Amino acid sequence: MVIHILATVAWMRPVPEGAAMIIGVTGSGGKLGRATVERLRSDGHRVIGFDVAGPAGPGFTRVDLTDFGQTIDALSSITARHDGLDALVHLAAIPVNGIVPDAATFHNNTTASFNVLFAAYRAGIKTVVTASSITAMGFPFDQAPPSLPVDETFTRAHNTYGLGKVAEEAIAAQLVGWTEGMSITALRFTNVVAADEYSTFDRAGDVDYRRDLLGSWIDARDGAAAIALALGAAEPGFEVYVVAAPESGSRHPSRELASRWFPGTPVADDLGEYESLLSTRKIQERLGFRAEHDWRRAG
Repeated sequence: MVIHILATVAWMRPVPEGAAMIIGVTGSGGKLGRATVERLRSDGHRVIGFDVAGPAGPGFTRVDLTDFGQTIDALSSITARHDGLDALVHLAAIPVNGIVPDAATFHNNTTASFNVLFAAYRAGIKTVVTASSITAMGFPFDQAPPSLPVDETFTRAHNTYGLGKVAEEAIAAQLVGWTEGMSITALRFTNVVAADEYSTFDRAGDVDYRRDLLGSWIDARDGAAAIALALGAAEPGFEVYVVAAPESGSRHPSRELASRWFPGTPVADDLGEYESLLSTRKIQERLGFRAEHDWRRAG
């Protein structure tokens, strides 16, 4: 009964277009999470971070997202933190296979994501942006994709992390139909690079550098910008976007890499010289995404 009352209040929260919002960010302590919190706060929003660990204070609450009770409690309201969220960004996850056994990766991530998405639905949070991954579209690309650059129409998982992302996208796509006006945007992130990690591009001349990523990458700050754009452009329904830097992390021309890595695979006639082999055309055209950071000009 208490949950029902809180949900009713949340549904009634008016959010004028362009207005500052109260936004929850799960995984706020991670690489992308930290950049996202900083970006959203700089945009004038009030941000509440949710994670298993983090700095004590008014902008953060420790939550075990695999516990549905904690999750719905946290998203509905928290004394001295918030009394309802306007939007939610879900980034929390075990980030890669290998940290824990494979099945544990799947169980943890899908449980946490179901809890977050379903709790958002129950709490009346109509705008959700969730982190998916290129592991839902073929990573590590040991098998050739149907064409290059790879876009959002292609879905294939080769490990339990990716399988979890496919499942999470399927849950989100169905959940938006359960209530009028709900929006969930899944952003398929490639490898996120922090501002202090650019030394890895010293290997960019190696023709097989970032081979498993199709040569792709994204600066954490640009990833955060993509999240901000997705929040601002949210419309009812489910949508998927690839998030990567528009240009690759390789010194070799993209058509040369495509020929070496995937001989015989069709390549778009209009592929740019160093254009990413993960297509970012959709997010550029629909959301106006432009990367501000480029390893070629760094330093």
